[in-house]
Amino acid sequence: MASDLGGGSLLLAWQLKNKRVLIVGGGDVASGRIESVLVADAFITIICPASGLHPLTRKYIDSSDRITYHDRLFAGSEDLVDVDMVLTAVDDVEKSREICDMCRALRIPVNVADIPPSCDFYFGSQIRDGPLQIMISTNGQSPKLANIIRKRIERSLPANAGDAIEKVGELRSQLKERAPGVGGDLGKRRMRWMIDVCTSWEMDELALLDDEMMQKLLDEGWENNLVPKLEEVGGKRVQAPAGSGGFSSQLLLPAIGFIAGATSMALVLLAPRR
Repeated sequence: MASDLGGGSLLLAWQLKNKRVLIVGGGDVASGRIESVLVADAFITIICPASGLHPLTRKYIDSSDRITYHDRLFAGSEDLVDVDMVLTAVDDVEKSREICDMCRALRIPVNVADIPPSCDFYFGSQIRDGPLQIMISTNGQSPKLANIIRKRIERSLPANAGDAIEKVGELRSQLKERAPGVGGDLGKRRMRWMIDVCTSWEMDELALLDDEMMQKLLDEGWENNLVPKLEEVGGKRVQAPAGSGGFSSQLLLPAIGFIAGATSMALVLLAPRR
């Protein structure tokens, strides 16, 4: 088994909210980087002559209050002050490598487009549906194949997966308010109950949850250590359109249950020691 390990990357969901990201370049590739970073709620500084801006980059600059734009070339190390991450997307290979060297000397994570050895991390092909994010990475070897694989997976996902995850997140938050605390028997029971809900209900049913149904689910389910059915908490099953295709929601529910449980366990492991 150990011989099969190696050659990959550590896939992480990097929390960039309110972090400062410098993007050098403003062309087609840079516009994609900007979108990904904006989704993560970061503050962005773009350095690029106006003549090199892609129309989509211009649109982001004009419409977002989280972007600071400088119409000029990269000036040097002074542009790296108080920066948490650097992304370069320029045609000048030597300049890109120079920026990479500066970043690594300052221990700033950097990604240089199209030069894998100059990347501390890669941008995979991504699927986004509300809180649901799926990344397909080829470790910088074949972005086109990653995109083809992404499209195949995207076609297989149920249309309401993002809604279901949001509702599960709301239910989980309400459960933690009702039964607060980290770790111990209570934490394990919370995790087990959330997993049971996610694996007992269909994806479409989870997407239908509202505040009243969540209260009933907690009152009649959590308090009695059982999982009521949709109809028992006031919900109404919606018949899926004939020939809708895609994965059965039952195939994905165990994954959501695992996520709910794993997230709860992560909160236990990451809780500050007192």
